Amino acid sequence: MSRFLQIHLLTFYPPSNVNRDDTGNPKTATVGGVTRLRISSQALKRAWRTSDIFSSALTGHMGQRTQRLGEEVLAHLRAQEVDEKKAVAIAREIAGVYGKVKGDKDAHPTRTEQLVFISPSEREMALSVADRMAAGEKVDLRKEQDILLHRADSTADIALFGRMLAGAPSFNREAAVQVAHAITTHRVTVEDDYYTAIDDLKGDDDDAGAGFLGEAGFGSGVFYLYLCVNRDLLGKNLGDDCDTGVAQAALGALVEAAMTVSPSGKQNSFAALARAGYVLVEKGNAQPRTLAGAFARPVGGHDLMGASIAALKAFRSELARVYGAGVDETCELALGDAGSATLADIVAFCRT
Repeated sequence: MSRFLQIHLLTFYPPSNVNRDDTGNPKTATVGGVTRLRISSQALKRAWRTSDIFSSALTGHMGQRTQRLGEEVLAHLRAQEVDEKKAVAIAREIAGVYGKVKGDKDAHPTRTEQLVFISPSEREMALSVADRMAAGEKVDLRKEQDILLHRADSTADIALFGRMLAGAPSFNREAAVQVAHAITTHRVTVEDDYYTAIDDLKGDDDDAGAGFLGEAGFGSGVFYLYLCVNRDLLGKNLGDDCDTGVAQAALGALVEAAMTVSPSGKQNSFAALARAGYVLVEKGNAQPRTLAGAFARPVGGHDLMGASIAALKAFRSELARVYGAGVDETCELALGDAGSATLADIVAFCRT
């Protein structure tokens, strides 16, 4: 089996603002001396991980990214009518295994300061250890780390996207998937949408003005996105469950979500629910490489998708001429090409 799976996508988004910056405008980047729209890898991974595709394909194998594990422990102990002060103390102590706990005077004293990925099995063990402590057993949580934390288990999203535990670094997991920020292949100007809202109860005798005035930035373009999967590391992260089909299901869900799931920003205002127009998937053992260099010089013209595909293919061919092919197998999808692969073909290629 080839070690690396590389996925290149070109996706057209109509006027939209799926990923905002701190001013509320679409995120941008300056590339090749011109402004491009940008979608952060964090926004993309969040959209994929929380999609119906992931939840249905990986039922029982999904973790939760949360500050609230201690609150779950506390609720569990309260349901068993454990003394409140004792329950809070136990919940804080267990939550402290996963991260720094907020101060005991905080409004949420059992939450951790950081968001932490928790697997289903780790959650079950946390509740089990809480029961033991509530029953009066003296538990040294430092010695129980191997019970409360797992280096490898069946949690696909942690195996894919990694985890960092500052207080227990030996249980960190390096992400098996690297995801680039998506950028437009061409120059983009961020535009402003001036809009108003009218008071429905305003009568004819009232002033004719709007009840609310606002502005929202938006932009449109063809985005290039690159993902690289280390399949050996994915198997290592999953441990024994790598042989149960979880890895294959995770890879299939990942590529399907990348092709069909859009970030949720301002979707009610723009309905920018896009599908990839071009997908190239490569397998091989050589050092991976992005094809973003194809767009260091922005493409132009009236057919931005066609120009982007042509630029990507030309750049890839030149890399192959100079450095060698670097890949062993490929699968390609292009809208408008009746002979190209389909979504099902791409998913099957990534799973095998």
